[in-house]
Amino acid sequence: MTKILITGANGLLGQKLVQLYADDSNTQVIATGKGADRNRSGSHLYEQMNITSPDEVMGIIKKHQPDFVINTAAMTHVDECELNPEACWKLNVDAVSYLIDACKATNSFLIHLSTDFIFDGENGPYTEEDSPNPLSKYAVSKLESEKLLQASGLPSAIVRTMLVYGIVHDMSRSNIILWVKKSLEEKKHIKVINDQWRTPTLAEDLAKGCALIAEKRAEGVFNISGKELLTPYDMAVATADFFQLDKSYIEEVDGSIFTQPARRPAKTGFILDKARSVLGYEPVSFEEGLTTLRDQLAHV
Repeated sequence: MTKILITGANGLLGQKLVQLYADDSNTQVIATGKGADRNRSGSHLYEQMNITSPDEVMGIIKKHQPDFVINTAAMTHVDECELNPEACWKLNVDAVSYLIDACKATNSFLIHLSTDFIFDGENGPYTEEDSPNPLSKYAVSKLESEKLLQASGLPSAIVRTMLVYGIVHDMSRSNIILWVKKSLEEKKHIKVINDQWRTPTLAEDLAKGCALIAEKRAEGVFNISGKELLTPYDMAVATADFFQLDKSYIEEVDGSIFTQPARRPAKTGFILDKARSVLGYEPVSFEEGLTTLRDQLAHV
């Protein structure tokens, strides 16, 4: 029986991971998070865990002795991180050091989630070997967490991803696809930018990438994202077309019209060659991702 402990299990990726392993009789999932358990799958254990408490982290990981820890917990709201750098550092850096200590004590393999925002967006799409240059406090914190893990000597993997979309029955945050769909259904005019590029990632694909790393015990850095390089405007139009909504409500703008505390990289996107060859990872197309989302919306 393989034991996998998931941090941030109430979030979008966390819930997708719990779902992914729900029917796997060879895997015991220990879901951890803030507050009550939001996961519907009944086959996992749940523990409330504050990842900014070193004693709680050590206590719970020692109690369960997991083979793998998948760290999906983080402060990911980029502008919030810019305005509250201490809170950002506690969740994104200090917490990772506590997880490293606990994983060393239990000989657990740590899979840690990171971001495309560690890059400045000048030379995207990026491979795992490209040099980071973070533009925001969020990005600095995520890069620092990567460095901590790489310097620790712990058996581990870093999963870099970006612009994750999907739906679960109890969500604390929306994402671009759901926002566009809801806005157009309500006939609201929306401004969507055309001068940033990303490879948007279906949450199921990201969960699958993490599971492949655990299955192969693959160490190192892996890009796990979608495969199409799109602007938010491209995504909005594709969403409108797919759901047969009126795209005349979408106004194409550039990022200069928004004043945001944190700088964003202009063009990231990931090259997935390593994940394909080492893990056998293959993401769905953006249209297939929208199909998945539509099917799930019928049951939420």
